[in-house]
Amino acid sequence: MTDTTRAVVIPQAGLVELQDVNLKGVGPDDVVVETAFTSISAGTERMLLAGQMPHPMLQLPVVPGYETVGRVVQVGDNVAGDLQDSWVYVGGAQCYDGVNAAWGGQSSRLITAGQRVVPLGDVNPRQGVLLALSATALHGVDVLNVQAGQRVLVIGQGPVGQIAARIAKQRGAWVAVSDLNDTRLGLSEADLVVNAEESNLAKAIGEPVDAIIEASGSMGALASALSLLGNGGTVLLLGYYQKLDLPYMPLFLKEAKLLTAKEWASGDLTRCRDMIADGSLDVSALLTHSIGVEQVSEAYEIALNERDCLKLVMEW
Repeated sequence: MTDTTRAVVIPQAGLVELQDVNLKGVGPDDVVVETAFTSISAGTERMLLAGQMPHPMLQLPVVPGYETVGRVVQVGDNVAGDLQDSWVYVGGAQCYDGVNAAWGGQSSRLITAGQRVVPLGDVNPRQGVLLALSATALHGVDVLNVQAGQRVLVIGQGPVGQIAARIAKQRGAWVAVSDLNDTRLGLSEADLVVNAEESNLAKAIGEPVDAIIEASGSMGALASALSLLGNGGTVLLLGYYQKLDLPYMPLFLKEAKLLTAKEWASGDLTRCRDMIADGSLDVSALLTHSIGVEQVSEAYEIALNERDCLKLVMEW
């Protein structure tokens, strides 16, 4: 008899629904996780729902999601027994028959290698859904190599931009943030907070900045801020983009460096877990909405289109 689980499935572009899907078997190196909370990555899953993800394995139908928190209910023979009954973060799972996984985390039950889960320890399980985006932001700040005394502008105050600003400020940088949404800006932790729709960003910031972290996903927002970059400054692309479309002259005249950061590096998830656990990285205010998974269509509508939604938690 085939084992099944309830999962969020995108069967075609523009449609998301709950379906019963078939699970693969449990191996000796695997754990089984019963899901409690998942979240929707607005950038990645917006493109996935639109059928625009440029990756050959992401053929519809797919099970999306890489922000899952649950409890380990079974461990394989080769897995450390102390994982049993522990709360863990799971960054997706390739455990389905007959449906693709991109990244496969939004399911009531997951089977994955025990070495891939991150025990949450003292982290509040609900906040565990932010580990992926926290690690993405941390990796970006590491790639940028933010130093004490630098001036940094973070464009976009979604979760990644919020967390990147917090981490840059922790490292001693002077940090300005900009967004078009006062609700998001009200949660920001920075030396200067600017509503770019209501204020002149250049006038508000005044002096040039050493680095711009682009976390809004908008080429237009970045292009309009390039004049603020100092000579020899750096632009870090921390969003995801269909294509790059920037004026070359401002970059050329300032001999600017252009960097990209890809999700997270080894160890970043546990680093962020420890920062959240000890209170040095406070992400609690970023969880702005909560909804039951039975209302998955409404959840996606809120997460992708509600201006005041920073991070939505789906409860399983």
